[in-house]
Amino acid sequence: MKKRVIIVGAGAGGLEVAKRLSRADLEVILIDKNNHHLFQPLLFHVAAAVLSPGDIAAPVRSILSKHKNIRVVMGEVVRFDAPGKQVKLSDGSSYAYDYLVIATGIKTCYYGNDCWEEYAPGLKTLPDALLIREKILVSMEKAEIAADKKHAEDLMTFVVVGGGPTGVETAGALAELVRSSISRDFRRLDTSKIRIILIEALERILGGFDPGLSTKATRQLEKLGVEVMLGAKITRIDENGIWLGERFIGTSNVIWAAGTMAPAELATLDAGAHVSGRVYVKHDCSIENYPEVFVIGDAGIYIQDGQPLPQLAPVAVQQAGYVSRVIRRDIEPARRPEFKYKDKGNVAVVGRGRAVMQIGRFKITGFPAWLAWVVVHVIVMVGFRNKLKVMGEWIWHFLGNRHGVRLIIGYFNKGKKPDSDPC
Repeated sequence: MKKRVIIVGAGAGGLEVAKRLSRADLEVILIDKNNHHLFQPLLFHVAAAVLSPGDIAAPVRSILSKHKNIRVVMGEVVRFDAPGKQVKLSDGSSYAYDYLVIATGIKTCYYGNDCWEEYAPGLKTLPDALLIREKILVSMEKAEIAADKKHAEDLMTFVVVGGGPTGVETAGALAELVRSSISRDFRRLDTSKIRIILIEALERILGGFDPGLSTKATRQLEKLGVEVMLGAKITRIDENGIWLGERFIGTSNVIWAAGTMAPAELATLDAGAHVSGRVYVKHDCSIENYPEVFVIGDAGIYIQDGQPLPQLAPVAVQQAGYVSRVIRRDIEPARRPEFKYKDKGNVAVVGRGRAVMQIGRFKITGFPAWLAWVVVHVIVMVGFRNKLKVMGEWIWHFLGNRHGVRLIIGYFNKGKKPDSDPC
């Protein structure tokens, strides 16, 4: 009887494991609550109306349709029964496994203030990106006809919380969208009143980068008209705006890019989780006491050279390659080699033609870094059609600074209910 491998999560890591096991003499089941694979690094471009959702997502079944030993299940995992080697889904069904690979990724964290989600959506899923895009576009339309000057200024104030790569990339893209691209299509807007604010609690943005690159990224954002506020602690967010202690910023648009946590089902592993819910893994990416259970990508914490590996797609992909080799060869726990991550660099896009890039001690800024980012992302995207579409949109965007996906379809008006009760 063939051994069964269950993969939970169809992100970069989970999909890579599935592909690498496609020719093995194994039964593979890939479970995800969505029917699509999402290229998450480009979500901010959907939120900023540069790309369409279909440009960065593809149906999982289509991607894996040629691999006959892989079965795709659309369902939500609610519990991992490691002692019983079972994965349990919300519909009551369960699946037994010989090997389990958990690649669920992470979700937005509000540090105990879940009621803020209603006013400050995160940017982790396609619905998040569509909600943010629509809020931005609706705000501009309302500002165009607003009779009250103060109300119009609040509508034209956009706040991004979090100075990591997601926050920096979102703030830069947002500045280009509202300050230079769509603002020229309006007749009554006072574009000098448009504000884009990036708030970071630490003393510099891009904390995972060299301090010099952080400084250069800050300057590039300021050239785009972004106000960078450092060392700022948020104390409240509601429908009127955001509070930094006693300081109040009136705004209808807050985007949360400040924190992440693991999904709740990981807690059922009982595997020594971090305060964020992420699971500590051993030298072979397995969890303590269960060598047949692997946690890869953002959901796991792997310590290398005394430091946890960064939450980046390349980490998940490299771990996927390692874990798939262990499973294919059915290597016993005592004989498994140590996983070693090879750092291929880190890039943060600041705007059109602007980026900072770090590969070890090697640093690049400006257009060369941005071009490297474009090339790498096009190469690793799933689907030839998606590669062509994204490249075409980027060329259009770069040459004319035009954002083509500026449709209001009523998504925002339908509302997004928070998962938790109000504060």
